[in-house]
Amino acid sequence: MLETWLYLTMKNIKVHYSPDILIEAKAMAPLIWPMLIAQLAQMGTGVVDTIMAGRYSAQDLAAVAIGYNIWLPLFLLTLGVLLATTNIVAYEFGAGRRKNIRDCLPQSIWVALALGAVLGPTCYFIEPVLNFLNLDSSTQKKTTDYLKAVAFGIPASAIFQALRCHTQGIGIIKPFAWASVIGFAANVPLNYALIYGKWGVPEMGAAGCGWATAISMWLGPVLISFYITKSSALSPYIPEIKIVKPNYSTIKNILSLGIPIGLTFFLEVLVFSIIGLMIATLGNIPMAAHQIAFNIWDVLYIPLLSVGMAMMTRIGHGLGEGNKSAVNLSIKCGFIIVAIISGISMLILLIIPKPIISIYTKDAEITFVALTLIRLSVFFIIIDAVQVTCSFCLRAFKETRYPFIVMCLSYWCITLPIGFWFGLLQSNTPLEGATNFWKAMIVGITFAALLVGSRLRYILLRLGI
Repeated sequence: MLETWLYLTMKNIKVHYSPDILIEAKAMAPLIWPMLIAQLAQMGTGVVDTIMAGRYSAQDLAAVAIGYNIWLPLFLLTLGVLLATTNIVAYEFGAGRRKNIRDCLPQSIWVALALGAVLGPTCYFIEPVLNFLNLDSSTQKKTTDYLKAVAFGIPASAIFQALRCHTQGIGIIKPFAWASVIGFAANVPLNYALIYGKWGVPEMGAAGCGWATAISMWLGPVLISFYITKSSALSPYIPEIKIVKPNYSTIKNILSLGIPIGLTFFLEVLVFSIIGLMIATLGNIPMAAHQIAFNIWDVLYIPLLSVGMAMMTRIGHGLGEGNKSAVNLSIKCGFIIVAIISGISMLILLIIPKPIISIYTKDAEITFVALTLIRLSVFFIIIDAVQVTCSFCLRAFKETRYPFIVMCLSYWCITLPIGFWFGLLQSNTPLEGATNFWKAMIVGITFAALLVGSRLRYILLRLGI
């Protein structure tokens, strides 16, 4: 069914083959690879935090893990809201309206400052939420200290996203990649000093990890601002440094497009966290296997996300130009790249799953369950590739509410109820329960892919693309 729909969708995308596709692929490449590097660097920061906190103590590792899963959704909410500026700037860039691009940046920074002013204190005063987790007092104290430290970096992170999304809309991703890689590199010695108390710095454990994260967050806007001021390619699109009054019309436009994206990212992470917690009730082995399989999927998801964001920028440029052929070509090229990536991912998971799992664990029972889940993740990745690509295409057409509604229906109204019923209430063994949760995720993501794909096909037909 999904393959038939995909064929019909692609059939409606009229495009010149070979030479034009290669030209478009070359245009997308400078957007994809820096985005991929930046996303991997950001993921690597979380991995380093986990490893270094884990070597300090198991309790500090637990505190960092719990705290990370609390502030990450706040971070993604900020990213989603500000991603709207990428869409707006891409349109204006395609239309050649440089002044509008320059005028947009101060307004996106106002939005970032507002988000930081709300979400920073939310992170700092999070202890009432921790009370519901029934943690032991020592772990809760360490988690609270970690989150209070991270809270001071949240406003900087929001400003960084505003600057990153602005340059992304223009089609220049290198500042984001450059700042992310340096931030990742700086996080290692910062963690070492602040967690373990080296080089005359007080030993702080989990709280030190939080301060290292906050400092890295502040490095982001400093580094990306330095790059922007030195870039001749970006200078025509950057306004003078001065205080500009809020333009409520522009801010409203950013929020109307961005809030649905932010809520989509926020609630998507939340639903997968809930699924993880429900699988944890099945026992340590299913939970460990689920975490391994989900982490592998997460790594393979990053290239898909990078291509999706590149497509959003390129489609925005084409729409701003009023060039339907360019839009058509960007969509076709993006689908081909995603098909190649998902095909390679599928082969890797089918051919060498055991060596990949062995990186995480040597336990025979966990390996057995993880193998079962990874076989299911093959279908998950292929279907999610369609869903991610179509969702970013819709956002390029300024359709941000529809993917949000689809996510709510697919994950909250289908995946969670099916997973709870078949995973917890109707399963005879922990393995069956974990497997049923993954089958529920596949059902939900298939439903989402069909809906966003159908919507994209409708838009393309309506616009004659």
